[in-house]
Amino acid sequence: MDLPFAKLEAAGNGYIAVDGRDLDVDWSALARAMTAPDTGVGSDGLAVVQRSERAPVRMRIFNSDGSEAEMSGNGIRLFAKFVIDRGIATAGDDGLQVETGGGVRTVWPTLESGKMRSARVAMGTPSFEPADIPVDLGALDGAEQARDFPLEVGGREIAITCLAIGNPHAVALLDEPVDDFPLDEIGPLVVEHAMFPNRINFEIVNVEGPERLRIRVLERGEGETLSSGTGSTASAIAARVHGRTEKEVEVVQRGGTLGVRWEGPGHEAFLEGPTLEVFEGVWRVGGNEEG
Repeated sequence: MDLPFAKLEAAGNGYIAVDGRDLDVDWSALARAMTAPDTGVGSDGLAVVQRSERAPVRMRIFNSDGSEAEMSGNGIRLFAKFVIDRGIATAGDDGLQVETGGGVRTVWPTLESGKMRSARVAMGTPSFEPADIPVDLGALDGAEQARDFPLEVGGREIAITCLAIGNPHAVALLDEPVDDFPLDEIGPLVVEHAMFPNRINFEIVNVEGPERLRIRVLERGEGETLSSGTGSTASAIAARVHGRTEKEVEVVQRGGTLGVRWEGPGHEAFLEGPTLEVFEGVWRVGGNEEG
């Protein structure tokens, strides 16, 4: 079977998008094959269009290791561009609703000559409750939430704040420059730590001012990425609950800059950033995948 696809990117975060409605495909195996940098297309993940009973479309997101993620802030914007540009779904005055593994999210696209060039996304209301993230309660030593929790990994003690914003995050606000931090060494120890039964995404953050953050992100199932939408949102939320930032911040990453707005506890967070289609192609399903 020949499967048309598009390669898209947002602030350096690349995704492959395919229309998987009514197709019976091993999406995990396909994600591993298509995202491979040498033998496949190369990307951070695979976004699959499926039918939904809760929204006009459903998005499934697969990491490059084949694991399925609940949500991706960059991925949902690129997914929306894919379906809107091809007429699979349209956005009304209230935006485009998309079912995700983290709930129904709304995308408000900015169009230019009939094509989507950027978007704002309703990311949901963050939760700091251990059961929602999840965090093993036994590891918290009696604490009700993991805020500034002292996690010992790799000979270091790192203060992490854990939250769920569609998917799970552990955020560390650092004094040392994020570019000097040994993320490739310490990051996997956090992501795979026993206190996180479903693993976790890990962000290291420099607060450069009340309206500006600089971050690096290590995603579970992916490794370090040039940018992350949910990671940017989680970082902005963690910085704000610690009184370090205003409600609107720029989040600078190696792949580009995203905007996050969060009024505070009890409110929904919003993410804004660009979208770009890089190229189209056709993948021969059944010839390149390994189960």
